[in-house]
Amino acid sequence: MISILYGILSAASWGAADFIGGIATKRTAAYRVLFLAELAGLVPFLALALFTHEAIPPATELFLGALASLVGLAGLTILYRALADGKMSIAAPISALLAALVPVIVGLLTLGIPPLTTILGFGCTLGAVWLISQSNSTGWRFTLSDLRLPLFAGIFFGLYFVLLHAATRHAFYWVLVAARLAGFLALGFYALITRQPAMPPREVWGHAISNGIIDIAGSAFFVLASTAGRMDVAAVLGALYPASTVFLAWLILREQITRLQAIGITLAFVAIVLFTI
Repeated sequence: MISILYGILSAASWGAADFIGGIATKRTAAYRVLFLAELAGLVPFLALALFTHEAIPPATELFLGALASLVGLAGLTILYRALADGKMSIAAPISALLAALVPVIVGLLTLGIPPLTTILGFGCTLGAVWLISQSNSTGWRFTLSDLRLPLFAGIFFGLYFVLLHAATRHAFYWVLVAARLAGFLALGFYALITRQPAMPPREVWGHAISNGIIDIAGSAFFVLASTAGRMDVAAVLGALYPASTVFLAWLILREQITRLQAIGITLAFVAIVLFTI
């Protein structure tokens, strides 16, 4: 049960972070939002690592954490561009569908076939993500140009799940510190070589900082979920983050939640129940 709870919290956190990041990216370049967000996530976890005196893990795990960050950062950059160009209730769910499939495939190959109820939960979750992606403006019709960015983002997110789980076998805080430091340095280097400002405009600092803190909280909850249970179950639950994004888009931006999206959200609750059996 604790693994399921952590998985749900990771989804809620990531969905909220994507909503905030999408709003901020409408006002400035995605890499500038992420640059400050990476720093905002780095500082509190560095403080926690030092305060708890956590042992520094092997260099290979720090490297995997850094690699996971760079892969996830590529996915976020792509997703935020898609969120800024289109409706939030479309781009985020499509990317989540691929994000869930990658760790499920890896889990089947490395952890073996899970119980039948878990397999049914996988199916319900994937169906929920797809249904949540429907809206009045698109219905069931998607063009390749509509799907290209979200699909690429989803593949990167799926790899992020797998790499982060592999990196956190012996440590928690230091791996997330290495992950955020890698992202911060990569974005800073990009700004340097392109001779563009790294920091976002002051008016979006609040959004960027909130995004960074909430996003790393989502990563922390995912690590806790994958440690307490199966990695693929934790990843699939985390991939339900579009429900949070869609809910916030409805609450704040007044984007309509369709009947299909409501069915998808209900199906997500069914999946959660199946995972707990």
